[in-house]
Amino acid sequence: MPLRWKIAALAAATACLVALAVGVLVHVWTAMDIRSRAEMDATNTVYSAMEVYRRTGTPAGGAELDPAELPTALRHPAGADRRVAYDGRVEGNLGPSVWGAQRVGGPGSPVLAVRINLSPQLHDLRRLDASMAVASLVSLAAALPLAVYGAALVARRLRRVAETAARISGGDLDARNGPALGRARGRDEVTDIAATVDLMADSLGRRLRIERQFTADVAHELRTPVGGLLAATDLLPPGETEDLLRARVRDLRGLVEDLLEISRLDAGAEAPVRARVPLAAVVAEAVARTGLDTEVTVTGSPAAEHVDHAEHAAASEPVETDPRRLERIVGNLVTNAHRHGRTPVRVTVEGLTVVVRDHGPGFPADLLLDGPSRFRTGAAERGAGHGLGLTIALGQARVLGAELRLDNAADGGAIATLRLPPPPTDTRPPHDGAEADTRRPRP
Repeated sequence: MPLRWKIAALAAATACLVALAVGVLVHVWTAMDIRSRAEMDATNTVYSAMEVYRRTGTPAGGAELDPAELPTALRHPAGADRRVAYDGRVEGNLGPSVWGAQRVGGPGSPVLAVRINLSPQLHDLRRLDASMAVASLVSLAAALPLAVYGAALVARRLRRVAETAARISGGDLDARNGPALGRARGRDEVTDIAATVDLMADSLGRRLRIERQFTADVAHELRTPVGGLLAATDLLPPGETEDLLRARVRDLRGLVEDLLEISRLDAGAEAPVRARVPLAAVVAEAVARTGLDTEVTVTGSPAAEHVDHAEHAAASEPVETDPRRLERIVGNLVTNAHRHGRTPVRVTVEGLTVVVRDHGPGFPADLLLDGPSRFRTGAAERGAGHGLGLTIALGQARVLGAELRLDNAADGGAIATLRLPPPPTDTRPPHDGAEADTRRPRP
């Protein structure tokens, strides 16, 4: 149930309880007042009737001597004391009554009694109850729309705060609630929540900017000395030491290049250069460049089969994308599958979807929950590495407008699914797929 309806229901329930409590109090107070007044009238009437009786010897003012309906409690009043009693019996047109009685003489003398009928007053009390019930219903009918409207205002403001928080969680670090959310309404709890979310976003943005700047600075500072190291290895005499050193320097250069690529992705400085290319051919080329034993399958075509690299161009329809970035994504996913999973590693191309699957331990639970993080490879059994491959693949997928989803197979193994966006409806004349450069080096 939406929050505004919950608030409106709570307001309606509160109004009903208040109306019920007020109605009960008014009813009880009025009933007590009616009875008190009736007892006072009965006492005064008995007093007046007694004075007349003593002078004339005849009951007056509606008084009677020893009436048959007199309650038992009043048939034997003590001496000259006047007593009153409530009689709830209903007889004909007479409803509940209040009796007043006094003995006219000594013991054994008649009892002079007066009966005050409460039917008119109780009828008025019932009318008062009905009027209060109608007034309560009318007030509730008028107040409920106001409660719904007020709750909708609060819910709308909370929804704006939630939408801003969702945008920040989705990577839009410039999203803010702003002071306009509570400026016209004064400061309240919703305004405090909005301000807290803005402060959190500011703090998070500062931390991320510092981290990105540090990553970019480190990469740029390391690029020159690493290049010098790589050139220096060419001067070493051939041998096992030279091969080992050259391999380590190349790994270090790859790390620096990855850091530079991440810094560009973080800064939003990357833009795709699109061309119409056969998807299967680009995927096959990317897999071939890894040099790893990987099975590539093209499905969804009339002759779906395992094909060689040269046959991929004819096995799938061309797509409009950036082939260099697509190769980077597929290459990273395949390398990650071999490094952290187990063979066989299979790549499946179907329509606009590329699926990379291994048969290892699968992705860690925290990676599936929070997404890939740089310099974090997950569980120890998933192997070594600097943890940038999936981060770069995810960043390049965002540049392409594609969706990269990471899952674990039910029977074991990690599954990475890349879904390319459909081509725009108002595309320009497509480029020849043969002219697209699918052999550009990675950034």
